[in-house]
This record gives sequence, structure tokens and C-alpha cells, in this order.
Amino acid sequence: MQLSDRQRLSYLYLREGWRRFSRRLALGRISAMRFSGGTPERLVVAPTDLHPADPFAGEEIAAGRFPLAGRVLECDGESPFALELPSEEFAVRLHSFGWLRHMRLVDPEKASHTARFIVDDWLQSHGRVIGGLAWRPDITAKRIIAWLSHSPVVLKDADYPFYRRFLKSLAFQVRYLRHVADTTRDGEQRLRVRIALSMASIAIPSSPSKMRKAARNLDEELDRQILPDGGHCSRNPRAALDLLLDLLPLRQTYVNLGHDMPSQLIPCIDRIFPALRFFRHQGGELALFNGATYTLANELMSVLRYDETGGAPFKALPSINYDRLAVKETVVLMDTGVPKSVDLSSTAAAGTLSIEMSSGKNRFIVNSGRPRFAGEAMRQMSRMTAAHSVATLNDTSSSRISTARFLGPIVIGGVGKVTVSRTERDSGADGITASHDGYLKRFGLLYERDILVAPSGSEIRGRERFLKPGNPHAPVEGMAVVRFHIHPAIQIYPATENEARLVAPDGEAWALTCLDVPVEEEDDVFFADPSGVRASRQLTLTMPLGTTPEVQWSLVRRR
Repeated sequence: MQLSDRQRLSYLYLREGWRRFSRRLALGRISAMRFSGGTPERLVVAPTDLHPADPFAGEEIAAGRFPLAGRVLECDGESPFALELPSEEFAVRLHSFGWLRHMRLVDPEKASHTARFIVDDWLQSHGRVIGGLAWRPDITAKRIIAWLSHSPVVLKDADYPFYRRFLKSLAFQVRYLRHVADTTRDGEQRLRVRIALSMASIAIPSSPSKMRKAARNLDEELDRQILPDGGHCSRNPRAALDLLLDLLPLRQTYVNLGHDMPSQLIPCIDRIFPALRFFRHQGGELALFNGATYTLANELMSVLRYDETGGAPFKALPSINYDRLAVKETVVLMDTGVPKSVDLSSTAAAGTLSIEMSSGKNRFIVNSGRPRFAGEAMRQMSRMTAAHSVATLNDTSSSRISTARFLGPIVIGGVGKVTVSRTERDSGADGITASHDGYLKRFGLLYERDILVAPSGSEIRGRERFLKPGNPHAPVEGMAVVRFHIHPAIQIYPATENEARLVAPDGEAWALTCLDVPVEEEDDVFFADPSGVRASRQLTLTMPLGTTPEVQWSLVRRR
């Protein structure tokens, strides 16, 4: 039975209410137990941290200035936990303790003194009472991983009382995380909780039964979340990279200690690498789909150097529904899917059928991406259809995203079905035709997109059309806008009313042409820039559907 929009929304509210009640029940039960348990005598190992470290950030922290989440907090000799924090994202980064990695590159004595002072203050201010942001399961998991990985910095020259407090808190947090793991929101957060618990089970002295249970739980989560094509169930290309940064050190720690490896760990890592290469443009950047933000070159290379799978990227990821057209130096990526579930849609965007296009090392057409440190309002703007290189009908996103704080930013309606067919010609041309029903319920129209890359790789032809299901030649009404978001590094030079030239810093040039409607240049915003949200430009094709239900366009490389 298909639910109406109102029934579906009511169901989601009831389900979220039950989930929150279950979490409170679990927390109340385990708080009463007070996490009774012993304190380990020592740490067995400090797992490697593959995240890139920044010596400048380390020096700033040692000097009492915290540069996190795009903000800087001046501590003036006080602990950062005693001050009002600049933003929620700043607080997440601070309580996660990932910043400890930067202290590796600072003078060892100064780094250890600073790290120990801040950790000790956290133990005093937040370590005794469970609650608030600091004890969110995903943040607790990241903190456990960071404390284990950087324990040599924190514990260098530490006195015995601090050493015991540190180990006691680690064991306490691990016991807490075990109790709340099953109530953690589905997706990357829950998987990271299982990674942290597996890492803790071998880095802190544990019984064989606890190690086996942690490995078994991790296996179940890996098997469920890392799909057969290697994509993560959230459909976020960046999630695969973030998870590998934790999974690779975990694998190496198991190997170094000689423990039995979780059976799914190596197969899942081997599946993730080809999926990661699928989303990688030749310049080294990851595509900006469904919550992905910018990727620094050293981040990607820190995991790709462990890639032993080799081979060319796949033409499609059928489990998470993406397609890749690649001819010679030209690459076009297309989102041809929908969220795997409501729970997994908190970072999903209304960008179905959106594309990104690169040639050689230059990205020409992109999606706007997700801002890493901006506020919630801007994050939600980045998820709209208009922030993607795809058509928008009647200034409406193809999928509806909840704005209710109670539900969270989940997808609550819109695209339900995507149809896809590939065209691979003997000549070497590569093409795809896809359609979605995101506008069917509201406007009675299907949206269809056809992309073909020529055998030379120097020409791309596209077609956009809106039609009524079952009657493709019937007249339609509405106003559609096809957007091509241009990467900020690319210069736009209008040639004629129907053509604009795109020129990369190295001189490579492509021309976007449409004879059906004018090619217009407009202001734009690029959310996924390392420096923060920045102004950019976009090219648009406006389609008055009453007279122009279909347009054809081309991108041609110019000499």
C-alpha cells in the first residue's frame, strides 16, 4: 500500500519519536549502572593516523589559538572548554580531538604539555557526566580513535595519576559506546562507532570474547553498509574516503598484533578503492554528489597509496547508482539514483541526474558541493536541485528535504524512480539516457536527460526534455532551467547569444552551445572550496515548456 505524503510524514514523526524514546531509555538504564568496570593497566598499541597533519595548526594550538572548522578561538591561557565556542561544528571538532594529529609536528615537549593540559581539562569538565554534544556516539567514537592514535603525544612524560585518569576515561567511554552503539543513527556514524570499538578491543587489553564480539559487530556493519560495488550506502563519495582513513589503520593494527582479522575488513577495503577511483576526476578531486565536500590532494593520496586493486575505474556503480562516461581524457559522471533509505538521506541532495564533467586535469562543470563549515541554512541550500548541474522545474527541487529540527534534514519525498539505459557504440562513443519522476506528483511531468560523449572525447552532446508519462508528444506547461555550474578556476567568455567559451588556467577551452535557447551567464555560489563558500559563475538554459519542452546542447573542445 502506498502512503500519502501526509501519512508518510506522520509515520516518520512517530518513528523518530520512538527512536528518541529508546535512546533515552537506554541512556537512563546505563547511567544507573554507572559503567562499572576496571581500569586497564596500559595501552597495547597506538594505531596510525593517516589524516594529514598541519604544522601551522599545531603551532597555533600550542600557542593557545584553536583553528578549527573555519574559525579561530583565542584561549588566552584558558582551556577551550571553559570558553564559549564559535559554532556547533567547532565544538564537534574540538570534542572529537582529531586536532591532536597536528601536535605530532610540534616540538615534542610543548606538544605533550599542551595536549595533556587540554585532555585533563576535558576529563574534569566533561568526562564525569554523560550528556550533551560531547557524548554523541559519533563524537565519542572519533575521540576514542584520536586518543588511542595520539596517546604517545598525550602520555609523553605524564605522571602516574594522569596516566590512570586517561586510561580510566578511555575504558569508561568504550563501555558507554558499547551500550549506545545500536541506538546510533544509521550510516557512517554507526559504522565509525563499530570501528572505534574494534580498535579499542585490540589497543586496550581485552578478553578474547570481547575482541571477537567487536570484530563480529564490525563485520555485520561493514557487510551492510559497504555495498557490492564498493560504494557506501549513504551514496556520498566522500564517505568512502573518510572511512578508509579509519579502516586502513585498523587493518594494520590487527596485522601488527597478530590478531584474527574481522572477516569483512579486507574484502570491504578492496571494494572501496575502485569505487573511490570511480568518483575521482583526473585532476585528483572527488566528485561533489550527495554531501561530498572538497578533498585535499594529500588526503586522497594518503589512502590511494595503499590501493593494490589497480585497473581502470568502473563504468557504473550499480549498487549506489552512479554512471561514468569516459572517453580518452573526457569524463562525465552522473547521479542516477535515490537514497537507499530515509535514515541514510540526511546528506542526500535533490540532485538526481546531475552531472560533473572534467577534461584532463581540469574540472569544467561541477555541482556546488557541501560547505564543510557553514551554518545549517547554507548546508540546506547546497542540497537544492538548483545547486546542481541539472534541470529545475518551476523553481522547485526534485526531492523534498525536511526542515523540521525534530526529524532532521532527511529526504521526505520527490524522486522515487529513476530509469537508466546505457549506449556504448562500436565507434567508441559512450552515452546514457536517464529519467526521473521527481516532478510527476506535483506537475505531472517526467524529466529526461540524454548525454553522449563522442569517440574523440572532444565533444559531448546533451538533450533535456520534460514530458507526460504515456504521452510524450502531449503539450506541457511550466518553466524549466538547466544549470551548468562552472568550476571557479574556469573563465567564461560569451561568444554569441547561443555560445559561451570555458577556458581553464592551462589554456584548455570548451564551448557550450545551444541553438534552441540562449546560453546565459549568471552569478553563482561554490560551496565546496577549501577557502570556504565563494562566488562563482554558472551557465543556464531557460526552457518555457509551452513552446520549448526540449533543448539540445553541445560541449566541444576548442583548439
